[in-house]
Amino acid sequence: MIFEIEYSLEHISSAVNQLLRAIEHGPNIWLFRGEMGAGKTTVVKEIGRQKKVQTVVQSPTFSLVNPYETVAGEIIYHFDLYRLENVQEAVDIGIEEYLDSGHLCFIEWPERAEVLWNIPHVNIEITHLTEFSRKLTYNWQ
Repeated sequence: MIFEIEYSLEHISSAVNQLLRAIEHGPNIWLFRGEMGAGKTTVVKEIGRQKKVQTVVQSPTFSLVNPYETVAGEIIYHFDLYRLENVQEAVDIGIEEYLDSGHLCFIEWPERAEVLWNIPHVNIEITHLTEFSRKLTYNWQ
């Protein structure tokens, strides 16, 4: 089943809260899809804020992965695969160990390593509707 949440940027907090409640007991692998500038990192930052991540959440564009820890001690891994040349680069950084860790893994640009997603995961598509509004479409497999 596919679910949708339309939101204005000023109400992203409410949209992310709704998303978190809906997939709270879903898979730990969350794939964030959407065109450049759609708001993938913005949504991940808001998730980090709501989960009380202790450090600044930012795109791991050059490092490929950023680890975060919440005040409750929960570990979250945030990947940005945009700069991957091939899926082997993801394997070389040990992505499979991260995915098997049991911790939340947020992955931007999963299209760069599509062959890896034959495991349970949540698909989150962010669509740019207008300058100030977006749509989250999500489901899990």
